[in-house]
Amino acid sequence: MSNPELTPDEIRQADRNIRRRKWLAIFFVAPLLLFIFVTFVAPIGTMLYRSFYHPTVAELIPDTLAQLDDWSEESGELPPTAALNTFAVELQTLAGERRSGKLAEEINRAYPGASSLIKSTARKVRRVDLAELQSSGGQLVLDANKKWLDVNVWRAMKKSGSVIKDDFYLTALDLERNPQGEIVQRDTQIYLDLYWKSLKIAFYITALTALIGFPLAWYLANAPSRIANTLMIFVLLPFWTSLLVRTTAWIALLQTNGVINSTLMSLHIIDEPLELLYTQFATVIAMTHILMPFMILPLYSVMKGIDPSYFRAALSLGAKPIPAFIRIYLPMTVPGLSAGALLVFIISIGYYITPALVGGTEGQMISNIIAFHMQSSNNWELAAALGSLLLLLITLLYWLYDRLVGISNLKLG
Repeated sequence: MSNPELTPDEIRQADRNIRRRKWLAIFFVAPLLLFIFVTFVAPIGTMLYRSFYHPTVAELIPDTLAQLDDWSEESGELPPTAALNTFAVELQTLAGERRSGKLAEEINRAYPGASSLIKSTARKVRRVDLAELQSSGGQLVLDANKKWLDVNVWRAMKKSGSVIKDDFYLTALDLERNPQGEIVQRDTQIYLDLYWKSLKIAFYITALTALIGFPLAWYLANAPSRIANTLMIFVLLPFWTSLLVRTTAWIALLQTNGVINSTLMSLHIIDEPLELLYTQFATVIAMTHILMPFMILPLYSVMKGIDPSYFRAALSLGAKPIPAFIRIYLPMTVPGLSAGALLVFIISIGYYITPALVGGTEGQMISNIIAFHMQSSNNWELAAALGSLLLLLITLLYWLYDRLVGISNLKLG
């Protein structure tokens, strides 16, 4: 028997109910979307934007840069007198506004030594009459220091005035442009080596957490509930302790007169203290301890759901324990193992607090250099370029993981 057709009022009521449910769903989801945008999308977007957009110099000396556009860098001659006079006027304005140091800092990145040059010249032109600067300010600038006669200074100024630039990405890849505009390798290779070192350290940490965490997770999954619950408290204990406290504890353990060296020397195993602290070994061992729960918990959640009868059935059919474990049990733990490995690897490659405290120069990672450029050198654009390349690297590894393992097999709990 078929249902009678709905009346127009019933259809409108049903539509209103559907719209009400949709708005209710949006109401509940909107705070999460806003949180993700504010804490994730906006910062990453800003980082990507700042890595190639740099208007600082263009805002400080716009008139000078406008006149330098008509100047041919390849001629080997100094910019025209009008451009030099304009620069003198703008430099006096910046000195009066106490912003000449910012210009000096920006130009110094393209031409080392320009910082002191611009600051000293700014002090000399600060009290000169404006009319005199407009008529002969260029000559005053050239007379202030003989370095202004170097065409490379003005080339660096014109180059720094570009708003959109790829210089920071080239630097992050240990590349640069020669005077002819060709991309060549820099004399000093810094950042590529740091990327490679960060990948190696992250791999070591992931491998160690897997080797230590796998048997522990297996024992927790198969132990009686009372024992498993007690041991799980120790697994979760790092989450209840401050990161700074845990790192400081490792400093106390690994330092020259620390617990490990003192114990080994008292047992006459070594004759002199080992250099454990401020090494790559210290970074790996401390971060392995800190990130261990991120490997154990996904493994434990997957192993807890594996029916032990599969392994017993393989043994009853004549399989030996080790081959049965490798062929039957291990493949079923891949979702948890891959999830733990992905978590540990991604977290460790971006860690910077622990390497900064226990790693020293040898144990530094690319994240420490990014933090240095943001907090100390104030080169946010280079930090943004380094961070963007790190994000690209992690995305590439995530894509590779999806191709080899499959993101659908990822299980976090």
